[in-house]
Amino acid sequence: MNKPRICAVVAIGKNRELGKNGKLLWHIPDDLKRFKELTMGHPVIMGRKTFESIVSYIKGPLSGRTNIVITRQADYAPEGVEIVRSFTAALHAVPSDEEVFVIGGGEIFKIALPLADRVYLTRVEADVAGDVFFPELDPKEWREASHTEGVVDEKNPYPHTFILLEKKR
Repeated sequence: MNKPRICAVVAIGKNRELGKNGKLLWHIPDDLKRFKELTMGHPVIMGRKTFESIVSYIKGPLSGRTNIVITRQADYAPEGVEIVRSFTAALHAVPSDEEVFVIGGGEIFKIALPLADRVYLTRVEADVAGDVFFPELDPKEWREASHTEGVVDEKNPYPHTFILLEKKR
């Protein structure tokens, strides 16, 4: 069986920080717009804590996408999402010709990155305290395919760069 194309979508700070206390560390509308454009119409895989963080912001699952949530909690059953117990089970829930987006958190990224084909990375030039971190990427395994500086303005206050990394084959 062919596996789906696995892509990670992530925004990290200078020290690879992802979040703190179940919340995002910054608000960058251009990054959120990019996230939506990339993932719309595709399955998204996330851990339970990431899902709960999303629900706290938008009051439900991500619309226009199949939301696949990985959890060990046997009685976890929110509406509008597919619940699985492992990353392998999450991949089996996706058609093999589909592009799937892994959206967090830290533990799910650790499991997914060895299998991933691409990382859509937003590097935020902010040095903030986080309690969840993105794994280090080995430069021998990844190459930068594109790099675009984000616009800093009153809505997007942090300097940021959109980077596409592809797995070296």
